[in-house]
Amino acid sequence: MTKKDLAKKAITKLSSYGEDINLELYSTDMEERAYTSDPSTLPPEEKQCMLDVGVAPDNMSRKSATFIQVDHSIVHSSTNQEGLELLSTTQALKKYSWLDDYWWYAVNVDADKFTAYTELYKNNGYFIRALPGVKVKHPVQACLYLAHDNLAQKIHNLIIAEEGSELHIITGCTTSHMISSGLHIGVTEVYVKRNAKVTYTMIHNWSPQTIVRPRTGIIVEEDGVFMSNYICMKPVKSLQTYPKARCIGENATTRFNNILVAPPGSILDVGSHIRLEARGCRTESISHAITTGGTIIARGYISGSAPDVKGHLECQGLILSERGIIHAIPELEGKIAGVDLSHEAAVGKIAEEQLQYLMARGLTRAQATAAIVRGFLNVDIEGLPPQLDAQIKKAIESSEKGLL
Repeated sequence: MTKKDLAKKAITKLSSYGEDINLELYSTDMEERAYTSDPSTLPPEEKQCMLDVGVAPDNMSRKSATFIQVDHSIVHSSTNQEGLELLSTTQALKKYSWLDDYWWYAVNVDADKFTAYTELYKNNGYFIRALPGVKVKHPVQACLYLAHDNLAQKIHNLIIAEEGSELHIITGCTTSHMISSGLHIGVTEVYVKRNAKVTYTMIHNWSPQTIVRPRTGIIVEEDGVFMSNYICMKPVKSLQTYPKARCIGENATTRFNNILVAPPGSILDVGSHIRLEARGCRTESISHAITTGGTIIARGYISGSAPDVKGHLECQGLILSERGIIHAIPELEGKIAGVDLSHEAAVGKIAEEQLQYLMARGLTRAQATAAIVRGFLNVDIEGLPPQLDAQIKKAIESSEKGLL
């Protein structure tokens, strides 16, 4: 059975968790946007939205590559480094027949109706590949932008870090300020080959009525490293993401860091599903979550099925509103003697003694609360390249202003 046949059979298959979404409520047709060799000529409103999620159309000299997709159209794609490939996935599939071996391998095409919908009606996406031994000098930046109201954007991305290579990617996903509703489905498959490293930072900034359904799969080979940093601090109607990582080579490593804020009316269902399948694999998944009135479901699953593997799940949550909800769901599954798996979760409000301590030193209650929240969100992420670290801190600082 072909992949399209599998997709057709799964087009009504519900996700194993979360709410159902009626795909027929969203339009799929959109006129083609013109390509530009100079993204600094994009409309100012669009450029500002991109800047807010870490993508700089006016300053590409400090980036190894730049990719911008608006709705269904590739409006810019360029690289500044030898040994680094960047194409739309539509172009890449035409150029390389061997990509069929990677297409729908890390993510099942029939996982649910969102993956099926993407296969049947895909609207581009990016293909990023670092050739063997190539280490990018600067981050690759990619923006997926939703410009038109009530549109379904269906994207399939593919990332390959060949043996001994190193990739730093920052993906900013955002919408126009004029959008009242929309649907974004983003399938991303990541392949980290032997002794390669991928640092993948996602900053999301959606409109309050946007539905977001990422579907991500990662496969890490021997001595490979995959680091994921996910930031969502602005209102979104419903977000559901549960990346699945398989460490299939000895000493493969994955790390997931989530920074989440749920304002009133937002539902964030975020987690990670990790399988440690070879000797010496390591993983860590940490979520810092704040609700100011919305709902956060922080999921985590680690399975250890090989000797000497180690994994840790952690969720730290702050509830800043009487109506806010944080639900931590950690799962650990050990399948062989000698695995070392652990989890830790803490959910509550800001301790009164912390506030009193800061207020005794001259801060108002609001200033003390803001200082505690700022410290809670500004976590140090081990091994993060300096440019990405600075970008994450900038995104957090810009979001803090409207948090309290």
